[in-house]
Amino acid sequence: MGRFIFSMQSLLNIKEKLEEQEKNNYSQANRRLLEAQEELRKQQERQREAEMRLREEISDALHIGEIRRREDAVEILKGYVAAQEQVVDEREQELEIARVRLNEARKERKTFEKLREKAFEKYIAEENRKEQKEVDELVSYRFSGDTR
Repeated sequence: MGRFIFSMQSLLNIKEKLEEQEKNNYSQANRRLLEAQEELRKQQERQREAEMRLREEISDALHIGEIRRREDAVEILKGYVAAQEQVVDEREQELEIARVRLNEARKERKTFEKLREKAFEKYIAEENRKEQKEVDELVSYRFSGDTR
């Protein structure tokens, strides 16, 4: 029996490497999203703390300057939170794009693996046919040799 050689093995290898790259890209995008979500959580916590300090300042005594400073801090933190929410949205979109690309790379690799499997099945069938032909020839030769 000869050795099976898949004519598109190099392409399959490339597809496997591309899929691996897409897996890495996906995990990096996921990591960036998690980092952005954590930063958003921290910003929201800082905003809640600033709002709480503002409420305490308002309820304690009327220090107009301190109240205004705390109101400004709350507004600035709201801006940070809004900006971080945009970053999170962008990271979610990047993650979705990476997921789609990963799925496409998987499909392409699986297509080539199916082609390889079919080629191997065809190869096995051809080898079996050749082997059967040899057996038939051998039996025919022996049978014809016995009748003489």
